[in-house]
Amino acid sequence: MFSLAELRDAADFVHQYVAPTPTIQWPMLDRATGLSLYVKHENHTRLGAFKIRGGLTFCRYLGTSVEVNRGLISATRGNHGQSLAHAASRFGMAATIIVPHGNSVEKNAAMRAWGAEVIEHGDDFQEAAEYAFSYASRTDLVMVPPFHRELVRGVASYGLELFDDIKRLDRVYVPVGMGSGICSLITARDALGLKTEIIGVVAKGADAVRQSFIAGKVIQTPSAKTFADGVACRSPDAAAFEIIKAGAADIVAVDDDQIANAMRLYFSSCHTLAEGAGALPLAAAMADRDENIGKKVALILTGANIDRADYARILSGENK
Repeated sequence: MFSLAELRDAADFVHQYVAPTPTIQWPMLDRATGLSLYVKHENHTRLGAFKIRGGLTFCRYLGTSVEVNRGLISATRGNHGQSLAHAASRFGMAATIIVPHGNSVEKNAAMRAWGAEVIEHGDDFQEAAEYAFSYASRTDLVMVPPFHRELVRGVASYGLELFDDIKRLDRVYVPVGMGSGICSLITARDALGLKTEIIGVVAKGADAVRQSFIAGKVIQTPSAKTFADGVACRSPDAAAFEIIKAGAADIVAVDDDQIANAMRLYFSSCHTLAEGAGALPLAAAMADRDENIGKKVALILTGANIDRADYARILSGENK
């Protein structure tokens, strides 16, 4: 999709706004799992997720055209919307973000704090996204899809950081929602000419991407039920799926109990906060423990945005 030079150029731009995040091997986490794990802390960005990177490069892309004078609109469960609200504020653009009813109160508040207008519509992400496309067609707003090559260009900067920091990784686990994170990682790996396996992780209650990967074609599911809202998607993006199909070693699924256990383990062993989507890679690496023993494994921890009451329940032992 992009040459290494194009990715390095985008990373240089992103790093004007976002400091590189650390990749840390935590002794207590390794002891608890019996594995050699390297945690890429995208939960340490200003917005708590890697999405911040793509919003910046997308708004830069709009700024090179007549679109700069138009506001933008998109749908989200939170982190994508925060990235666009943040980037729009940097570039002097207006942002309208559509979220489903019942979306995270604190994620909604964060988007509004960055200056976005937040509108609630629909019962899940897919209904919010369909409304956003309809809203954009009736106005002069620029529709920002959940997957776009300019989002990939910016988000790939986290992959470059990871592969530059940690050499000879055997595999990387990454959560999969609409695909910008895993596709960016695949793009960075391929541009660097590496052979690292990339394993995408979905929730069992929202496994449309896994079903699609197994079938070799896009499969839509009637629902996406998981408390890990960042991966609660039931209609995979076709362009993202083609990259995933060609570049991922596997797509695996973990259930909500495994996700909650991983969130608690991150807190107890690393004193770090992971929302549901951010904990999927750790849950999957532990589920694949026998395959991962003796291997050098990285986990993408992206998403530190969970409502306080929900996190308190999970830390207390409830599995949502």
